Amino acid sequence: MRSQVISPRRRPRPPLAKKMQHPFSPSVLLKHARALPAWSTLLLLGLLLLGALLLGVSFGATSISLATILQVLLNGSGIFHFAQRWDPATGVIIWQYRLPIVVGTALVGAALAVAGALFQAILRNPLADPFLIGTSSGAALGAAIAFILPFDTVYGAFFPLTAACAFAGAIVTVLFVYLLAHSGGETPVVTLILAGVVINSVMVAAQTVLLTLASHSQFGGIVALFNWLSGGVSVVSWSPVVLVGVLVVPGIVLALCLAGVLDAFGLGEESAAHLGLHVERYKLLIVVLASLITAAAVSISGLIGFVGLMIPHVMRLLLGPRHRVLLPASALGGAIFLVLADLLARVILAPSVLPVGVFTSLIGAPFFLFLLRNSKRAYKW
Repeated sequence: MRSQVISPRRRPRPPLAKKMQHPFSPSVLLKHARALPAWSTLLLLGLLLLGALLLGVSFGATSISLATILQVLLNGSGIFHFAQRWDPATGVIIWQYRLPIVVGTALVGAALAVAGALFQAILRNPLADPFLIGTSSGAALGAAIAFILPFDTVYGAFFPLTAACAFAGAIVTVLFVYLLAHSGGETPVVTLILAGVVINSVMVAAQTVLLTLASHSQFGGIVALFNWLSGGVSVVSWSPVVLVGVLVVPGIVLALCLAGVLDAFGLGEESAAHLGLHVERYKLLIVVLASLITAAAVSISGLIGFVGLMIPHVMRLLLGPRHRVLLPASALGGAIFLVLADLLARVILAPSVLPVGVFTSLIGAPFFLFLLRNSKRAYKW
């Protein structure tokens, strides 16, 4: 008989120990942030925006304490009456110079972030930003025309020619791109993006030809155009800020009213149509709305990149994809980011001022790549 070889019983392997995560790693922080109620996150963002606005007003060629800023602002409301212990020129600096710039910067950041969230929803493209379908190139061409023309608008002090031409160029370009992509009663997303890319190239070429043909006597205008294209809010009065706010604030409110429509578009156009939505009508409305608030922002700020691309991603990671929460969070986050970026651009190389559009790209691109690398498992479109 053959002897039977009894194999030893295999012992079960001990379970692998779970890898300990650092308590301040991005994934852990995202987990804790998502556990918070949405209203508390929005409230926290609102408080952060208030702090960023105060810091933006405080720093400059002459530093002003936060206590003085609060007293000046509260006295201006007419409700409070603090004893004036500051130089009268300080109140003029706050109300007439710094506050318009800071408020305008916050409006621009909010507009670009909300427009980015709208374009990402309607195009279902995570790389979509407010400048994807020709807004930036149209505004740049309009600004180039304004800088070369030898005259200003009749209401130049209220809304300069550069801002007016940039706004008109952005709106006309976007409408032309949409009409170019519209065929047979439909506007395919891929066609819309491709049309935007083509028109962007044409507009940049037209701008280059225009600047090449400009005379040497207009060199100062070309330098000013370069500064405008670099990005930065440089208003000198409240009038342009109020005019932009009249367009941006109602636009953001209307976007909030379309939150359910945007959620339906996230399921795909066919699913949205099955839910009873008129897809093409809402698509046109959202594209026009996003382009309108983008054009209003660009008219006083020039081209500031990365805000509309990065901020919606960050807020989607924190709060999820529901647009009823995502849109106000993006508005607050965009305003905070751009106000702080503008502050750092003015302070970090003082007395020189770094263009805020360059600064947002320098700090936005590495941060965005770091965020995606460390949070790719938590990110869901």
